[in-house]
Amino acid sequence: MKRIILSGGGTGGHIYPAIAVAEALTRILGAENVEILFVGAEGKMEMTAVPKAGYRINGVPIAGLQRSLSLKNLLLPFKVIKSIREAKKILKGFQPDVVVGFGGYASAPVLWAAQRMGIPTVIQEQNSYAGLVNKIVGGKAKSICVAYDGMERFFPAERIVKTGNPLRSAFLAGQTDKREALEYYGFNDSLPVILVVGGSLGTRTLNNMMRSWVMTLGGKAPVQVIWQTGRYYEQEMKQFLQHYPTQNIWQGAFIDRMDYAYAAADVVISRSGACTVSELCLAGKPTLFVPSPNVAEDHQTKNAQALVDKKAARMVADSEAVDCAISTALRMIADSGEMTMLSKNISKLAIADSADRVAAEVIKHCKQS
Repeated sequence: MKRIILSGGGTGGHIYPAIAVAEALTRILGAENVEILFVGAEGKMEMTAVPKAGYRINGVPIAGLQRSLSLKNLLLPFKVIKSIREAKKILKGFQPDVVVGFGGYASAPVLWAAQRMGIPTVIQEQNSYAGLVNKIVGGKAKSICVAYDGMERFFPAERIVKTGNPLRSAFLAGQTDKREALEYYGFNDSLPVILVVGGSLGTRTLNNMMRSWVMTLGGKAPVQVIWQTGRYYEQEMKQFLQHYPTQNIWQGAFIDRMDYAYAAADVVISRSGACTVSELCLAGKPTLFVPSPNVAEDHQTKNAQALVDKKAARMVADSEAVDCAISTALRMIADSGEMTMLSKNISKLAIADSADRVAAEVIKHCKQS
């Protein structure tokens, strides 16, 4: 029986790759041959997302550093010490063969403690610019699983394994029927489709971009648009469309069937979080990235730039998106040569079996038992 701890959290970009790897480990080893325990941060989304996926999770009281001056930062050293103590208790009780970290501050105490207890560790870095926690623990990790080239800037080159970011296979190009996807959104194949997506909470910039454009249309869009507003902006944007009803636009807070959204789309306008980038590579969609400027170490710009450099995507700055993103996407659609090039080049970067690749590294470093 292999005993494996997976740790990471705070955002879906850290949690869902970990769940994908847990599913791969269970499939490869057999449910009767592996016991998996997640460790996350108390009060964060992993504490509900992981049990919902069918796995057990323990929480530690770790918290991230506030970027603005805050009294909460004064409590951080105490939370770190307490979290390391709790992590050691979990490790002693569970006796894992290997501990796997997926980034985010939730993984820091358990990875740090495991390395000092002589337990093998593996880390998975989603971004093209390594996160702080992974940079700290990467030096002692047995394998560093990455999604981008050039990561020897941050980690020992001999331990880097390019695995891609673990995702659900449903995003793979050709897996979903386009006609079925168009019907799901009430569309047809008479007009091209733009997918605008900014994450589960949404993004002010992309919503303002859509609002500014819709106000110029006179009630009918020249293309079909799937507009995901995000939960935070749902009511505001719904009320806006009630004042400016516009044909050919589907609007919703969430997109429950992202496989349908990608299958229906001809061009995607999107933020460039690591897992979103990997999904778009699998989907093979021409993409215009609008990186969020509000993330640590400007990860999203670096993620997008890595594709732009390979002529696999286009990018506009967040500050310019309201004025020019839609017009740029429309020009992309009109240029069949560019569309073909972008689709071909982004598809080359897809790694469909990423979860299995990470799982193989994890199994390789399990202690013999």
